[in-house]
Amino acid sequence: MMNRLLTTAFVHMLLGLASGLFYREYTKATDTLGVDTQLATLHTHFLALGMLVFLIVLGLEAVLSLSGRRSFTVFYWTYNLGLLLTVVMQGVRGMLTLDGQDPAATTAAIPGMAGLGHMLLTIGLVCLFVALRAAITERSTAERRERIAA
Repeated sequence: MMNRLLTTAFVHMLLGLASGLFYREYTKATDTLGVDTQLATLHTHFLALGMLVFLIVLGLEAVLSLSGRRSFTVFYWTYNLGLLLTVVMQGVRGMLTLDGQDPAATTAAIPGMAGLGHMLLTIGLVCLFVALRAAITERSTAERRERIAA
């Protein structure tokens, strides 16, 4: 699992760098450089919510062995799906804005899908905390038993 977490963090880093490059090149090509849209924040979402979160979770996995828990598996897949959906909708909204359209007036599906992405992120984070609580409780119980046995 530690390899999977490292690979996940690496993939999010690559997506973050690629989306930053895409933003710069797309705005230069469409002569919209400097226009403030959600497209400008794709790279920070991938880097902070993707790479950094999974590097932190990698450290937690090394210390607490979270991966054997169902709640951790739910966290992993739900969080990744939620992040991807959220960032894709940011990209769609940003590109529509740069093309001169009002994304809110275009369709209600964009904010709806973005909201679903945020809900999945929230569910994933709650599952991570459930896994953390279980791992810490298990570790505390084992340490107490060791002290009693000694």
